[in-house]
Amino acid sequence: MKAGAPQGVHRLLWQPLLYVDPYIVDTLMPDLVGHDRQPSAFLVYLYLWRQTHGAAAPHAQVALADIAEATGLSKRSVQGALGRLAKRRLVTVSRASITAVPVYSVLRPWRR
Repeated sequence: MKAGAPQGVHRLLWQPLLYVDPYIVDTLMPDLVGHDRQPSAFLVYLYLWRQTHGAAAPHAQVALADIAEATGLSKRSVQGALGRLAKRRLVTVSRASITAVPVYSVLRPWRR
């Protein structure tokens, strides 16, 4: 690594890029963060987007604690964000049983 290069730059150069639909940044972000005052919902949506669309997977099975740790949010904030996203039909949540780890699908209602 070059002397004087910021720490972590070398590692970032080798990581694959994540494609994010422009609608997410141009419309959804201002709507969730500005209008709804739910920045946690935007962070959770973006995290789940990475786990599904970013990994070319239709669903992601992720524990609530793992979402909280990955986003830096509390578990309660993640629960509230998931509720908001489900209500807005941006995410669906399914479970095999009440104690099972949830399976999330990230929806794109703007693409019909």
